[in-house]
Amino acid sequence: MAPKKDPLERIEETARRLDEAARKIDEDPRLVRAVQAARGLLPGRKKPDREASSGSRRPADLLARYLEETRAEASGRGSTAKELGQAAAQVFEAIQESRDRREGQRDLSILFTDLVGFSSWALEAGDADAVELLREVEGTVEPAIKANGGSVVKRLGDGCMAVFGSAADAVLAALEAQAKLPTVKVAGYTPELRAGIHVGRPRKQSGDYLGVDVNIAARVADAATGGQVLVSEPVRDAVESGKVSFRKRGRLGAKGAPEDLDVYSAKLR
Repeated sequence: MAPKKDPLERIEETARRLDEAARKIDEDPRLVRAVQAARGLLPGRKKPDREASSGSRRPADLLARYLEETRAEASGRGSTAKELGQAAAQVFEAIQESRDRREGQRDLSILFTDLVGFSSWALEAGDADAVELLREVEGTVEPAIKANGGSVVKRLGDGCMAVFGSAADAVLAALEAQAKLPTVKVAGYTPELRAGIHVGRPRKQSGDYLGVDVNIAARVADAATGGQVLVSEPVRDAVESGKVSFRKRGRLGAKGAPEDLDVYSAKLR
């Protein structure tokens, strides 16, 4: 008569059998081929664009990279679960790309900000104070952007890029950030913010925005001085808010921007 197994041993043996059975099902070539065939009928790329998604933080791109890494770790074995995961990522990406295409079919106001003279100050102040200042500025600028319906697209060293569905909201966000910035002081230094805004139809790709209108917005910001919010003429024309006044500053005259594009400084009334 065989000795009775310890309850823990029986549980471990059962777990091993279940794991082995699940692995056989997962690696069944017929199931893997069936899912692969089904993926061929689904929208989206069958293989993720590694170059395009390598720096992206979009959920679809993160999932695709994770599944690619997991696939590599499987040493070439087929896996039904991994194919199903790739199918989900494929459909998710197709949906996201469809949304991105629609995003390029409506007007968006593009805001760029940065700090005037920050680099020179940071060289003398040192890394600790520089990082602290950037944290304080971020804590002032980004809440103003979000409170006015904007979305921060990316941080650019001592500034950021954001987009808004409304030109008035973009201008108000920049002016409110400007008004609050004097409260920021690190090591006796108060930064000066400049901002530029342009309205257009940029194309969204991998969480970023691309196109001529983005470049124009960046040029408008470059033309601003410390403490100034500068906007292009299309922004001025789109703003109907009585809270803001504009003063013409002349032609932008920047490379990559229309030669006849006028810019205006904005102020709260």
